[in-house]
Amino acid sequence: MKQILINGSPELVEEGASLLVVLLNHGRSAQRISVSGAHRSGLCAMGVCFECRVTVDGKVVRACQTGCRDGMEVWLDAR
Repeated sequence: MKQILINGSPELVEEGASLLVVLLNHGRSAQRISVSGAHRSGLCAMGVCFECRVTVDGKVVRACQTGCRDGMEVWLDAR
């Protein structure tokens, strides 16, 4: 098990697991807020829709295309 930070809170995860799956399994059903104020989450889970965008270590990435690694810092727009 590895530790990542999600909005500053430590979470234990399997290294290499899809970040989107980890977020959903840890009760983070929304990753961002749209310009209209709606909560958004990954729809396709394969990198096409871009709805699962999050900030990881200061860079915007797609959660479904990002594997978890020890010490990564994840910031979600949706809280």
